[in-house]
Amino acid sequence: MNNPVTLVQDTVVLTPEGSSQRQESLAIEVPYTVALNDEEIGASMVLETALEEFGAGFLFGQGYVTRIGQVREVLVCPEGRISVYADVDENMKPKEVIITSGCGGTGKISREMLEGAFDPLREYSITFAEIRDFIRQGLQASPLGRETHCVHGCGFWSEGKLQAYFEDVGRHNAVDKIIGAILLGKFSAAGAIYTTGRLTSDMVLKCARIGIPVVMSRTSPSSLGLAIARRAGVTLAAYARPERVNIFHAPERIV
Repeated sequence: MNNPVTLVQDTVVLTPEGSSQRQESLAIEVPYTVALNDEEIGASMVLETALEEFGAGFLFGQGYVTRIGQVREVLVCPEGRISVYADVDENMKPKEVIITSGCGGTGKISREMLEGAFDPLREYSITFAEIRDFIRQGLQASPLGRETHCVHGCGFWSEGKLQAYFEDVGRHNAVDKIIGAILLGKFSAAGAIYTTGRLTSDMVLKCARIGIPVVMSRTSPSSLGLAIARRAGVTLAAYARPERVNIFHAPERIV
């Protein structure tokens, strides 16, 4: 899909010295409905990139897709529909959801995700030098953040390299795209995720449930985000910069 993701808008800039004109780039957010086996599940405002990954990740957060290998096909219709076909129970009832700190359709997670024990995480460690490369390469992967100041970014690092970096108008959407890529088998969950958004409970919960052992953010976690990391055994790191990282839980995975 080659849809443009920005538009240019003329603006008037006012300062104490007077006024001037300049052009600004705006991120284009578009409504998309996500359907599972032709049944509509929900909708969200998204940036029109990595929509296949978003559709799969969105359904994971809603509790309909639960593991790698379930998704068979994803079709994106330019009229605003993402159709996901997956091997799930055809008689599955609508999930009870919890409204989270997010906005829009992705500000919901299934109650099932919050309850019950977590699966053991795979062994993984990352060096401080890798974190430095991860952050620098991630932030350089796309100019949209610098161009619009209106998107969140989310990257994934494993096997010594940047596997993917996605952006979206919502921090949840960007994380869902990474989770969707894992569900589609593009790379293993045994790695580290880095987001420019804050690590609230739902953000940490989705990462833990898919099995990501190291979760990092440019900004801060919430108290419940930290509590979930402790329950799941996830390494939780915040204020991550190329030369600094604050580790809130399980520092042993960062060498």
